[in-house]
Amino acid sequence: MLKLDSDGGLPLTVKKVEAAPDETFILKMNKGGKQEMKKKALSLLLASAMVVSLTACGGDDSANSSSSNNNSSATDTASNTTDTPAANTDAEAPADNAASGEKQDYREVLKDGLTIVVNGTLTASVDNGQADFEKQWEEAVGIDLTIQQLDHSGYTDAVGRLFASQDYPDAMIMSAEMFKQYAPTGLLWDMADAYANAEFQSRVTLPSINENLKDSQGHLYGFAPTYGNGCVTYVKKAWLDAVGINIDDVKTYDDYYNMLKAFHDGDPDGNGVDGDTYGVVAAGFIGTEAPWINYLPEFWQGAYPSLYQKEDGTWVDGFQEDATKEALLRMQQAYNDGAIDPESLTASTKIAREKWFSNDQKGSSGVFTYWAGTWYRTLTDNLIKYEVDEELVQLPPIQEIKDTFGGYLNREAPVWVIIDQGDPVRNQAVFDALLDTMLDGDVVQTLWVYGAEDVHWSTKAEEFTTNPGTENAKDYAYEEGVFHLKPSPNDPNTVWKKNHLDPALTISQLTNGFTDNDELAAAGNKFFTENCVDAPASPVSETFTNESGTISDARMACITDVVTKNGDVDAAMQTYIDTVGSIIDQCLAELNQ
Repeated sequence: MLKLDSDGGLPLTVKKVEAAPDETFILKMNKGGKQEMKKKALSLLLASAMVVSLTACGGDDSANSSSSNNNSSATDTASNTTDTPAANTDAEAPADNAASGEKQDYREVLKDGLTIVVNGTLTASVDNGQADFEKQWEEAVGIDLTIQQLDHSGYTDAVGRLFASQDYPDAMIMSAEMFKQYAPTGLLWDMADAYANAEFQSRVTLPSINENLKDSQGHLYGFAPTYGNGCVTYVKKAWLDAVGINIDDVKTYDDYYNMLKAFHDGDPDGNGVDGDTYGVVAAGFIGTEAPWINYLPEFWQGAYPSLYQKEDGTWVDGFQEDATKEALLRMQQAYNDGAIDPESLTASTKIAREKWFSNDQKGSSGVFTYWAGTWYRTLTDNLIKYEVDEELVQLPPIQEIKDTFGGYLNREAPVWVIIDQGDPVRNQAVFDALLDTMLDGDVVQTLWVYGAEDVHWSTKAEEFTTNPGTENAKDYAYEEGVFHLKPSPNDPNTVWKKNHLDPALTISQLTNGFTDNDELAAAGNKFFTENCVDAPASPVSETFTNESGTISDARMACITDVVTKNGDVDAAMQTYIDTVGSIIDQCLAELNQ
């Protein structure tokens, strides 16, 4: 249970979740007919596309996630939005979108194929086996697939341009926040009937994940194939040993801060120079998507710098609360003391990762808060590969986090959506070809989970060595018929981990017995689930959708002024209020009506 103090920490109830996580993303573009987009829907799309980030990580790996209980209230709000195409025309008959049933062979309906626009976080990228994945998917499903991969950092802008040009996708994956903003626009197909009648239903072990995505009228505009994920704080064991700190002694913020200072002031990388390293590196002082505080949770503690709902149901702006001011002052001190890498201001997730495990540890950091589960293995492997460290430790939530939130935050689920272009037969075919097969338990699901056969994984007898000729060399040997992951196509010193779906998170498990028994990833998942709570639900309001970019810019200006320029926190906050206070008030009025 989250505790609230009089100064305005985050006052909401949080629940412990029962699963672990990671992250990954895809989206798809259509060559079919176009329906006219209403001006209002277009404005909503463009506004949200400019500010909503699809995922929290980029580069060469990713992780899917989903939260099982934060979606219903937000989607209920969405269903009450007026003057939008879908809300007005489809709300009274959610089943009508299924085209009354004429379910046809998707191979006949989709003769023109499917084009998938991929966020840069999909692991099967162009340079590591995407073409093989595409070919094998086509052979299994029986239709053409074209994949376009958009750069992670510019993904939302690119999506906005696609919609502006009315070059609509058949389907795409959205973050929970993006989904909630798009759901009221009338552009998403209600897949409630398709989902209820899907072949994979008999194998779903976590039905609540998608039941909770339905709005109050039973519409299901998005589908989550996995459950939740979040970030945990990782620390280099070699650096701890170098400065004489036991991770078990890091229990409070003061302990955490003293560790960061030791990493900066001492010589943890052993290059003979004090003060050329930092305490922690992050992909921004504030995240680009909910739950916003993922990458620096020890500094944010109980502050939540966005609109959130109190226990009594009232929505407020957490950014204006005293808890946020206190968080900014903590980051200001850390920035001045060298405890935070100054590149964190602008670093992408990819840049932050690569700097952290670079061959040259000068200018690197000892602490990195990042995604749980599979990433525990991926980060460890990279530290070994570059001969930085052989062991990575996970820091349990410090006391201040336990006293406020209750633990690390498990974010809401990313979801797949189908764009409604007025052709219900095609919509159903897209669902059948893309989503129903995605959880077939066998060939297609294996492609989404592990990638292409004999490229990313194999059951053939095989031997290989990673990092040959070094002290970190590791030999692998497999007998015929034994499932195993292969070296990554673009990095033979790294073993492939997963593709789009994290095997530990999928709501319907494989039935073919294929499993990667990675003990480290399993330990990471277990650690996260034992130390996490569900993140606050994202807001849904028309004004918030239209003005999210302006609000985000104002937040960033305030943070930059205080943290990197030693600005007065009260003055900076007043500038924020002067800039977007009226917009925030309108958002809250809509949310609290």
